[in-house]
Amino acid sequence: MVIKNRILVIAFSVVLFTFLNSCSSIPKGAEAVKNFEMGRYLGTWYEIARFDFSFEKDLDNVSAQYSLNDDGSVKVLNSGYNYKKGKWKKAIGLAKFSDNMHIAELKVSFFGPFYSGYNVIALDENYRYALVAGKSLKYLWILSRTKDIPDGIKKSFLDSAQRIGYDTSKLIWVKHDRTDNPFLNEK
Repeated sequence: MVIKNRILVIAFSVVLFTFLNSCSSIPKGAEAVKNFEMGRYLGTWYEIARFDFSFEKDLDNVSAQYSLNDDGSVKVLNSGYNYKKGKWKKAIGLAKFSDNMHIAELKVSFFGPFYSGYNVIALDENYRYALVAGKSLKYLWILSRTKDIPDGIKKSFLDSAQRIGYDTSKLIWVKHDRTDNPFLNEK
């Protein structure tokens, strides 16, 4: 009986952990873009700035490529150059809408059933510049279709992030000085 109870507790814990980590979330005070069109968002984006975390440690020349899968999910191909190791790195993930496909609140996974929030919280009308919030104030990205961003857009995004509660002084401004990314435009 004790063994069965332990197995049940372990099984319940695994299910609960999976459920909690599979739910997308958005920081308090942030709101995902409405009337979002995934078809316009697909393609290549360059990371202009980010909060540093282990998966992107020591990377510059970072880009993300989004393409539509047959089932309506989105393939995510992130790549960057590890300047300490002197080599390119890539990670392939899967993104899905959290609920409504016209609200830019998605969940993304690079590790099987474990998803995290990917929320486009600011986007210009031409889909050239995006401010993306993760599930908490620990994750923030500024993206552009080109390797730079106009000062006015940059200021607007920084102001928006600060109003939500982000400490934008912690942003890492990504260098884009290489042109030899072997994963760029990979299918």
